[in-house]
Amino acid sequence: MANKKCITRRAILKAAAASASGILAGSVLSRVGQGAESDSDAIAADPKVRGPFPILSTPFTEDGQVDYDVLAKEAKFVAWAGTPGMIWPQSADSVDLLTTDEKRKGMEVLAEATRGMSTALCLGVQGTNTEEMLEFAEHAEKLAPTAIISRPPDSGKTEEDLRQYWRALAAVATRPVILQTTGGVAYKGPLPSPQLMIELAEEFPHFGYIKEEAGDVLGRMKASLAARPPVRRVFSARGGIHWNEESRLGSEGVITERAAYADVLTRIWELQQSGEDPETLKDVFGKFLAMVKVKPGGLRDANLYIWKKRGVFKNLISRNYGPGKSFPASPIISEFKMNEEKIAEVEKRFEALNPYLIEVTPDLSKPA
Repeated sequence: MANKKCITRRAILKAAAASASGILAGSVLSRVGQGAESDSDAIAADPKVRGPFPILSTPFTEDGQVDYDVLAKEAKFVAWAGTPGMIWPQSADSVDLLTTDEKRKGMEVLAEATRGMSTALCLGVQGTNTEEMLEFAEHAEKLAPTAIISRPPDSGKTEEDLRQYWRALAAVATRPVILQTTGGVAYKGPLPSPQLMIELAEEFPHFGYIKEEAGDVLGRMKASLAARPPVRRVFSARGGIHWNEESRLGSEGVITERAAYADVLTRIWELQQSGEDPETLKDVFGKFLAMVKVKPGGLRDANLYIWKKRGVFKNLISRNYGPGKSFPASPIISEFKMNEEKIAEVEKRFEALNPYLIEVTPDLSKPA
């Protein structure tokens, strides 16, 4: 049986590579026969893949199991805030510290929870290698999200490895694909160059969406933005801390695990787009930065406290890496705690955001 499974996966990989090569060949032949593609003829960016796409934080029960009911409530919260999109699983801990079955089930829960919502669902598909990534990509495709997002494989050692990995994804995916320019904690390979991002955008009409957060971010972002089209969209990242500056360059959204502030992100986005009230934009963005920079201000930590304060999370439980960011054989569970002084600081910074919060708390037990 094990051998049969191995052969099946090899066949899928082989078919994916052949399909990707076919797409590439067709693209090249088309350009040779018709001449270079003009700006007006280029495949337009999907209008639904634009704006803030916060990454959902993974909630856990008291005994460290994934709390799928709360995950669905997160999705409803983000939609209630009017946010254009949401992403899961994509943060390092949700990718590295959840089992394959947990990630697959979480995708299914979110696909069901977001059905009929105007807020777009983007599912994360990546793996330690191409085979593992394709398993998630095939599963995501069955669930028909608006988009998918993928980071480099842990096993990647060269840019050619990344090229072939994402070409295999191109053969399976049928919807917009956002490529993340950083890998996970186990990734030791190179940063995917802007040239590779542009090349893949030229080859595949559903590529060209980039989450830029590595190396010389501003320089890389400028290079990608100068290549529109075929580059279709560039997103800011890095916790949203540099979003305002990068939006002035031309980034068209942000991807960050700050979904607890979905209404604030939406307000910032609206102000960036209108350009009509720079003082209010400066105020809300400054207060957002003060909130997310609170120490300890990791992607869990005080962020979980806000999730609970806003009535979405039940607790402040997390799973953790082992020594040296290793992947533990069984879950390592911890509960985040703050002393009274730190709680007072967090409360004060969050209170400053009040003018930009949606006041009415939604009933997250009902459909969005």
